[in-house]
Amino acid sequence: MSNDNKSIHEFDLDLICEYYSNLERQGPGSPEITLKALSFIDNLTDESQIADIGCGTGGKTMVLGQHAPGQIRGIDLFPKFIHLFNEHAKKLNLQDRVKGIVESMDQLSFQEEELDLIWSEGAIYNIGFERGLKEWRKFLKKGGYIAVSEASWFTNGRPDEIHEFWMDAYPGIDTIPNKVKQMQHAGYIPVASFILPENCWIEHFYEPQLEAEKKFLKKYKGNQTAEFFIKNQRHEESLYYKYKDYYGYVFYIGKKL
Repeated sequence: MSNDNKSIHEFDLDLICEYYSNLERQGPGSPEITLKALSFIDNLTDESQIADIGCGTGGKTMVLGQHAPGQIRGIDLFPKFIHLFNEHAKKLNLQDRVKGIVESMDQLSFQEEELDLIWSEGAIYNIGFERGLKEWRKFLKKGGYIAVSEASWFTNGRPDEIHEFWMDAYPGIDTIPNKVKQMQHAGYIPVASFILPENCWIEHFYEPQLEAEKKFLKKYKGNQTAEFFIKNQRHEESLYYKYKDYYGYVFYIGKKL
């Protein structure tokens, strides 16, 4: 990877938070895909306890709140995200069932076997797929479900440019069969896995960023760090269009043994 390009993790967290707070979704996905993943979850009731870990501003959590029964808690490290999350819940009249909490995903305060469902779209990479599956398992009741979306390779081999990019950004990326094995080894029955379609990246993630980028660059005009951040965002987007046959996001759904 060129030294002129950075991983998003190398930028100031407050800068990243401000940029992504202007987006409904902080990663690839769509309401349709959230509902497709939800269709594999059985036995949710009004008493069910659900956690969306790495919820961001709550774009997908609100979809869960509108279509799944039970109490839903959104967990995110950024207070600004959680403030927007709770505002969105109020606008949709979901505030009695859907609440955002500021908390780190590696220091969760849930009790053992408290949850019926753990949800995490495009966020488990922050702690690592295998680590997250293993550490979060204790919070699930027996027979409880976990549903996460994760960057994955579609092929066993790929061009050096995209391989090097992902090895720098997220070395935990792996092929779909290997991810399913990791889920099984962590103590889950693999229930389903499916690839997110291109519109989850283009229509629901990259295209909404066009307006967000304009506002961000206008506010931080002349700020080299902000301008470089947007340059990197555009670089990542160009890589997706160039190499989307080799990688993407995959939903993985498992049931606790």
